[in-house]
Amino acid sequence: MTKIKICGLTRPCDIDFVNEAKPDYIGFVFWKKSRRSVTREQAAVLKAKLDPDILAVGVFVDEKEEIVAELVNAGIIDLIQLHGTEDAAYVARLRKLTDKPIIKAFCGDQMGEALRNGFPAHYYLFDSGKGTGKIFDWDLVPEIEKPWFLAGGISAENVIEAIEKLHPYAVDFSSSVETNGKKDRDKILKIVRRIRDVER
Repeated sequence: MTKIKICGLTRPCDIDFVNEAKPDYIGFVFWKKSRRSVTREQAAVLKAKLDPDILAVGVFVDEKEEIVAELVNAGIIDLIQLHGTEDAAYVARLRKLTDKPIIKAFCGDQMGEALRNGFPAHYYLFDSGKGTGKIFDWDLVPEIEKPWFLAGGISAENVIEAIEKLHPYAVDFSSSVETNGKKDRDKILKIVRRIRDVER
């Protein structure tokens, strides 16, 4: 069954929405340039409200390894998502600080590069950019055995097509489950139920 991630949660009510919908993962963005960014303190409060069956992913862009490791080792997040220029050496340094799972995001032409070089992450994430909410050319996705997340413009209208065509390990939603820039309960419930109903 395809896993579901709802990314960019910022408010206590967002946690209520996902606790009701029951996706597999949620995301906290720690990149200060994002409108969805949260602080360590905000994320800790939100994580305390989160259903323990839902795993929290921390999204980082070229952050110091020590800061990333502290957040995951403190239990504020359960997985690490790297969305910047982090390389294999960065991951090696990070793994000396924590053994938690790592997701590495790749965009556009980087996708083939990820496969050729076997980037040392537990999961890959293929996207069109840093939170652009736009679909990329799905034909760019390489044949790959490593589990991977599909992001970038995935919505209730195209998610089933994406799953049937690409068979990702997980699908990742953010802007498509928002109204006026805020997470929308009805949209979250709709998209999770649609995927679950089809896959049953």
